[in-house]
Amino acid sequence: MDAIQQHMLDTYRAARLGEPAPPPPGRHDRRTLRDLYRHWLTHPPTPRTARTARTGHSSPSGV
Repeated sequence: MDAIQQHMLDTYRAARLGEPAPPPPGRHDRRTLRDLYRHWLTHPPTPRTARTARTGHSSPSGV
């Protein structure tokens, strides 16, 4: 089931129950991406050392 089909089902269900219809799919995508970008700007990824890049572990103990 894709997003449009799910939205149609949710809209039908909301109408049957007398509830407000859900927002259409993708409505908040731009805001979500903007928030993620702003978070990335304020909290940039930490630089990886050669050891963590090789092992894939980022904990100080190396476990």
